[in-house]
Amino acid sequence: MMLKKRKEALVAALSDTESDVREAAAAALEKLESMQGLGAIAKILKAGSREQQIRAIYALEKVASSKAFSPLVAALNAKEADVRGAALQVLGKKKNVKVLKYMVRHLKDPDPAVRVHAAEALGNFSDRRLTPFLTALLQGSDEELVKSAVRSLAAIADPAAETDLLVLLNDPRPVLRALAAEALGVLPLDETDDPALSR
Repeated sequence: MMLKKRKEALVAALSDTESDVREAAAAALEKLESMQGLGAIAKILKAGSREQQIRAIYALEKVASSKAFSPLVAALNAKEADVRGAALQVLGKKKNVKVLKYMVRHLKDPDPAVRVHAAEALGNFSDRRLTPFLTALLQGSDEELVKSAVRSLAAIADPAAETDLLVLLNDPRPVLRALAAEALGVLPLDETDDPALSR
């Protein structure tokens, strides 16, 4: 009953004379709608087909509530690799550091595509604690995984990755050498390396 009153009041506020109030009311209504859909999404994730589960995961990307994280983390344990991969992508976009420990585990997922999604998603977090997990992937034979790890290291821009990226400059695969060079170009300088700062 209270929800109905809240919605009615917000719908009325859509006609407010002030545009800021109208915009705020529209945003609030959108949040309410997404919250209401959360229960239905959770049911689909438990019992829906693979395609329905993937659609439900992408729908959770639009849900602006901390309650969206629990079903997303649960989806990381799905049997189907593409469900796990979709959950990793959405969690990466949401950038909640509380779910990092669940995401990092998937760098060793049995499915190669899921490992790539995990490495790629971690680049959305500016968290230097991820550097050792990502640099550990650089000497692997899975080119797509190494590429994702290098892109994520470039996004995190932790100078601690420099040594591993320098080693990668000698890799026989040109695409990896190029990505390593690009990543080295975005790493910040250590203050002792910058002549202007060491004067």
